[in-house]
Amino acid sequence: MFHRFLIRFADILFSGLGLVVLAPLLVLLSVWVRLGSRGAIIFRQQRIGKDAVPFTLLKFRTMYPDADKKGLITVGSHDPRITPAGKFLRKWKLDELPQLWNVFRGDMSLVGPRPEVERYVALYTAEQREVLRVRPGITDKASIVYADENERLSKAGDPEAHYREFILPDKIRLNMEFIRKPTFGHYLRILWMTFTHLFFRSSAGQ
Repeated sequence: MFHRFLIRFADILFSGLGLVVLAPLLVLLSVWVRLGSRGAIIFRQQRIGKDAVPFTLLKFRTMYPDADKKGLITVGSHDPRITPAGKFLRKWKLDELPQLWNVFRGDMSLVGPRPEVERYVALYTAEQREVLRVRPGITDKASIVYADENERLSKAGDPEAHYREFILPDKIRLNMEFIRKPTFGHYLRILWMTFTHLFFRSSAGQ
């Protein structure tokens, strides 16, 4: 109970500060998305959250309008559905920044299993549904391990089947580590792993 309180307190504190401090960046990215291609600035999609309760996840739009109707899986960085601005936003995970509002509201946590659409949640086994015991998150261990997920899918013969049969189960397995030990220390460790991963990836790309 105490760890849950600390995690929720940290979520509110960090997401609130993030929304205030990053407000100028959020405005600039919003303008870039709007000028780069027609369509809404924010992409809204229903995902399944804690206790299997649906919620509306927010992201900066990175695809052309109605692109999601052509498939939920993104295959590689050269997917023609992704806008020029979207490629940059996805590379640096900036498209996820609007989810700070989801965290502040309580739909999500900074750390937790990435929320899936109902289509994939319906495939969960009874054991895999354990991931629904906690709030979904912006980052988790699986997000770090599968940072190159889109590139992996681009090499699969059937990206949809590969995600469903191999990647999704393994991501759930990785997430179970936090779900079985949802301590504040574990929460901070995953945040640190995420920041260092992004930093070292940035350094490697220079």
